[in-house]
Amino acid sequence: MGVTVDVAYKSLNKFTEILCGDRVEILKTADSDIMILADGMGSGVKANILSTLTSKILGTMFLNGATLEECVDTIVETLPVCQVRQVAYSTFSILQVFNNGDAYLVEFDNPGCIFIRDGKLFPIPQNIREIDNKKINEFRFQVKRGDALILMSDGTIHAGVGQLLNFGWLWEDIAAYAVKQYAVTVSAARLATSICHACDELYMFRPGDDTTVACMRIIDSKPVNLMTGPASNPEDDERMVAEFTADPTAKTIVCGGTSATIVSRVLKKRMDVSLDYVDPDIPPIAFMDGIDLVTEGVLTLNRVVQLLRRYNKKETVAEDFFLELDKPNGGSMVAKMIIEDCTEIHLFVGKAINSAYQNPGLPFDLGIRQNLVEQLKLALEEMGKPVTVNYY
Repeated sequence: MGVTVDVAYKSLNKFTEILCGDRVEILKTADSDIMILADGMGSGVKANILSTLTSKILGTMFLNGATLEECVDTIVETLPVCQVRQVAYSTFSILQVFNNGDAYLVEFDNPGCIFIRDGKLFPIPQNIREIDNKKINEFRFQVKRGDALILMSDGTIHAGVGQLLNFGWLWEDIAAYAVKQYAVTVSAARLATSICHACDELYMFRPGDDTTVACMRIIDSKPVNLMTGPASNPEDDERMVAEFTADPTAKTIVCGGTSATIVSRVLKKRMDVSLDYVDPDIPPIAFMDGIDLVTEGVLTLNRVVQLLRRYNKKETVAEDFFLELDKPNGGSMVAKMIIEDCTEIHLFVGKAINSAYQNPGLPFDLGIRQNLVEQLKLALEEMGKPVTVNYY
């Protein structure tokens, strides 16, 4: 069984702090995906240094096949000692999911991992090992499609303490909330953000501690094919459309009026343009049998690139970002499919020059499709999505 994962995290800085004391490291090896959450003692710069060192050491050593004992030993020897508290301390959780479905979870002093299977909470057994006087829980198990695993820093269970809640947000209550949110969200990003937003509300939007939620969902492979621009040689139209529609499992997006007309002609499918003009800056979408989404070209792609860049700046991703993503305009719809319903993307790009895009009055650099495609590719690679580009 080939396992595909969707990984995302969301952090809140302690109120008045510029730096976050929690750190998430997401790594990919040839045969696995690794998610590491480290929480440095205290907050601000010191905590940020501790958590960054911890996550980087664990990540680098895990990638090079080190044992857990060697990793913990290195952290104990390496972390700088705080002059105030006279200890060097950072908690951590490590989740590694292999392509064959094997999974490995390590937890040290963070709130326990929330494991959701078949829409219900799945208990994680305690298997405590002592390494360098540190009690570490280790769990090896198999994952299956639909599973969700959530790692958290202790800012989550301290949410609302002494304010809205006497003893903070209990782990059991967070887990119950996560199960509810799991049922109504499709992506790891939305699940992590919804839990973090609930913590922010309990803190009354003034977090008393750094708070991080990192989520991994086990999903099907979801390829997306995106076609934009007519081929430089019109004789290549049929080949371009044939290759664009070759994979029956892939979702298909056509960006561009000329491109859509070509697809409509080659596939002999009628195209109907929507009359709903929901965003004055983005032309309306169209509908065509057999194609999942048909939009205008350059203006829409420019909006897509803006949204993906905003998504890549994790600190700007909050509830309002997902409200923007849910809007029924072409740019939001393409970005939503890429962020929430895509594990790999294949771009089919025509190199014919559209004279209309050479207008210097257009609101983006040079107004050239190739430039936008390059920016889109960079944003997708930053998201960790495999990208291929085919030019015609």
